[in-house]
Amino acid sequence: QVQLVESGGGLVQSGGSLRLSCAASGSSFSSNAMGWYRQAPGKQREFVASITRVGTTGYGDAVKGRFTISTDNAKNTVYLQMNNLKSEDTAVYYCHRIGSVHWGQGTQVTVSS
Repeated sequence: QVQLVESGGGLVQSGGSLRLSCAASGSSFSSNAMGWYRQAPGKQREFVASITRVGTTGYGDAVKGRFTISTDNAKNTVYLQMNNLKSEDTAVYYCHRIGSVHWGQGTQVTVSS
């Protein structure tokens, strides 16, 4: 049974930084690409970032140049470093094992202006 548990969300002022973590149990990160998605109130869930087994990364247009995804395969953990946060980044952020049905429970990020 694969479990994904996010942490690191919180309240931050505009221009600030946060680092989200997603710890996986029951499976190794190295077998799948991993991604971060977010959903703001009243909006559809949107793609934020992804990282493949060989470390190739991809980003949504809204976060390019500000967010960085990385993994620590030894810890089965994927990170999302978020810098220069804006109020429009406020959302629940979800970790996802791409190509599977596995999602984390989400962690709230709130950016105050």
